[in-house]
Amino acid sequence: MKVPRRIRAASPAMKFVLMVGVVSFFADFTYEGSRSITGPFLGMLGAGALAISVISGLGEFLGYNMRLLSGPGADRTGRYWPITIGGYVLQMSVVPLLALAGNWQVAALLIIAERIGKGIRNPPRDAMLSHAATEMGYGWAFGVHEALDQFGALFGPLAIALVLTLTRHDYRIAFASLAIPAMIMLSLLGVVRLLYPRPQGLAGGGPPAATTARLPRVFWLYLAGAALAGAGFADFPLIAYHFQHAGAVSPALTPVLYAIAMAVSGGGSLALGRVFDRAGIGVLVPLTVVTAGYAPLVFLGGFWPVLAGMALWGLGMGVQESLIPAAVAPMVSPDRRAFAYGLFTGMYGTAWVLGSLVIGVLIEVSVTGLIVFCVASELAAIPLILLVRRRLAAGAGQGGQAQ
Repeated sequence: MKVPRRIRAASPAMKFVLMVGVVSFFADFTYEGSRSITGPFLGMLGAGALAISVISGLGEFLGYNMRLLSGPGADRTGRYWPITIGGYVLQMSVVPLLALAGNWQVAALLIIAERIGKGIRNPPRDAMLSHAATEMGYGWAFGVHEALDQFGALFGPLAIALVLTLTRHDYRIAFASLAIPAMIMLSLLGVVRLLYPRPQGLAGGGPPAATTARLPRVFWLYLAGAALAGAGFADFPLIAYHFQHAGAVSPALTPVLYAIAMAVSGGGSLALGRVFDRAGIGVLVPLTVVTAGYAPLVFLGGFWPVLAGMALWGLGMGVQESLIPAAVAPMVSPDRRAFAYGLFTGMYGTAWVLGSLVIGVLIEVSVTGLIVFCVASELAAIPLILLVRRRLAAGAGQGGQAQ
C-alpha cells in the first residue's frame, strides 16, 4: 500500500503521534464498544442502579489510582514501553472474556480489570506523547491523538449496535466479536515499539518546561479544578442504565448515542487542540460552562434533548481526555511527567468515583438533585481555572514557570 506523501513528509514526532493514535483507535474500538453495553448487560444479569454505579466507580477508582504506581514507576525505571504494553495486554484480554460471564459479579471483575489495564498504561504512554508534543504543540499533539482515539470509540459502539441488531440483542456474541480489534491493536502496538524504542528523543526545541523537582503550586490548583469538573461528569454505564429504565432510548440505539458522543469528542479534540495552543488554558472556561448543560438534557429529556445532551457529554469527554492532559505537560519537567500524569489522573479519578457514587444514589432518589449536583460541581471548577490562567500568565511574564 502506498503511503500518502503528506504522511511520508511528516516529522518523526508527528508520525509517532499518528501511529500511537492508530493504536488507540483500535484500543478504543474494543473497550469503548464494550463499555457502550456494559450498563444494560449488568442490568440483564441482575445488577441494580447502585451496583452498576459502584462497579463503574470502583473500576474508575482502581484504574485511576493504579496510575499513582505506574507513573512514578515509569519515571523511576525508565521502562515506559514495558509498562504501557503490559497495561494494554491486560485491557485487551479481558474485554472478550465478558462473553463468558455467567453472573454480574464475574462481569464486574472483568470490567474492573479492564479499567486497571487502562490505568497502568496511560501515564507512561502520555509521557511518551508529551515528548513528541514538545515540538508540535501540546494541544495539537494531544488533540490529534485524542481524535483518532475517539473515532475508535465512535466505530466500536456502532459495530456493537450492528451486532446486537443482527443477533437480536445477544450481548455475548457482541463481546466475543471484540477479540478481533483487540488482536489488531496489540499487533500494531508491537510495531510502534520496534520503530520508536525511545520516544524521549523526539522532543524538539519547544517552550521551556519547569525544572524544579517539586510539582509547582499551579499544578495543584489545576488538579483541584479538574477534580471538581470530574465529580460532576456522569459515567456512561449509569447514563445507559437511566436510558433503559426511563424508556427514553431503545437498547439498540443506546450504543449509537454513545458513538455520536465519541464522534463529537474526537472532532472537538482535533479542533480545540489548535485553539488551546493559541489561546491557552483559558479556553477551558467557556467549554466547562457549555458542557455542564449535558446533565439536564440527558437525565430529563426525551430522545432529541438526550441526543443534544450526549453531544455535549462527548464534547466534555474530549476536553477531559485531550486538553486537560495537554495543559499538564508544560507545568512539569520532562523527567517528572509520568509521575505528574499518574498523580493528576489518580486524584482526578478519585473525584470522579466519589461523584459517581453520589450520582448513583441520587438517580434513585431525585433526578433534579442529580442535575443540580452535576451542574454545580462542573461550574465550581471555573474559579480555579481562572486562577491557574492568571498564575501561568504571571509566570510567563516573568520569563519562567508559575509556581
